[in-house]
Amino acid sequence: MKTVDDFNFSGKKALLRVDFNVPLDKDFNVTDDSRIFAAVKTINKIVNDGGAVILMSHLGRPKSGPSEKHSLKHVIKTLSNLLNKEISFANDCIGPEAVKMAGALKPGQILLLENLRFYKEEEKGDEGFAGKLASLGNVYVNDAFGTAHRAHASTAIIAKFFPGAKLCGYVMSNELKSINKVLNDTERPFTAIMGGAKVSDKILIIEQLMKKVDHLLIGGAMAYTFVKANGGRIGKSICEEDKLDLAADLLKKAKAAGISIHIPVDTVLADQFDNDANIDECDIMNIPDGWMGVDIGKKTTAVYSQIIRQSKTILWNGPMGVFEMPNFEKGTRRIAEAIADATKSGAYSLIGGGDSAAAVNKFNMAAKVSYVSTGGGALLEYIEGKELPGVRALAD
Repeated sequence: MKTVDDFNFSGKKALLRVDFNVPLDKDFNVTDDSRIFAAVKTINKIVNDGGAVILMSHLGRPKSGPSEKHSLKHVIKTLSNLLNKEISFANDCIGPEAVKMAGALKPGQILLLENLRFYKEEEKGDEGFAGKLASLGNVYVNDAFGTAHRAHASTAIIAKFFPGAKLCGYVMSNELKSINKVLNDTERPFTAIMGGAKVSDKILIIEQLMKKVDHLLIGGAMAYTFVKANGGRIGKSICEEDKLDLAADLLKKAKAAGISIHIPVDTVLADQFDNDANIDECDIMNIPDGWMGVDIGKKTTAVYSQIIRQSKTILWNGPMGVFEMPNFEKGTRRIAEAIADATKSGAYSLIGGGDSAAAVNKFNMAAKVSYVSTGGGALLEYIEGKELPGVRALAD
């Protein structure tokens, strides 16, 4: 695959697929600009070469055509401030207005198209829709790793209209480099930390990682499924009852393969799902009735932190508890601190998007780890060994 460094954009109109699917508050202000900021370097490369930029993205999941809350016009202020440039906006992503505004673009100018998902053809991967988008520019750049696992019109189909002129942006290329470094250029010990709510969401990843890691640390709500599969009492903690056999099987496979899967030994408890709930701590195998696990306990935190600090390659996907609530954030925060310490000592650390990225941003540690992925679902599918349509489409 070619990257933007392999191309001079002078006099070109670059159709740039970005991932501006960012959270907005009730007044439509951007509350986390990390995905927009991530695209700035690619945009500046094109502009500094003397090219014009036509930005395409989706925002949210509009159900039936245009809607105010899903309009990309809400990101213009943030984007303009980050780039220190004026941004033009087309009220449609195809059609006469988009064609006219794209045609009038001068070198150095930037045009943002309206939400691609206002058209059902985008998610259907419609070739006719992709062709209309393609007609707006003369070179295609995909910098939206977060949507690379979807065979949508703007991520996978559109590339066929640009033979010899389809490129990776910096976000896309850096994501692929970071994942390949973790999976294929691994320094040992290699530790993967898996959290989140459901074992079912992480089955394929855990099975893939068991072939590669030295330590697999389990946390978050999915830990209680493993605990119950081991015969523990979990109170009213979250548990996938239909995945107990699967969890037990994963533990057996790991033991047979000589892989150390670590399950929490203690847990922070709450009597209700609320930051102001009554709180206690106990052995994770004996959670009393009426209580639920909401974070890893002190002993687990200490064990996990020691393993992490001794590691040379670290992959983290999923929080250790309900870190959104201040009273239950301690385990996730301590894990983030341990990863930052290991990174400072020379380890390579990849934070796997989604809630893990939100956690390191919340704790102001993004600059203290090696790489924070912007592509939750795409990253997980790549680790699972699946081919990503948006990446495949960029290959000549």
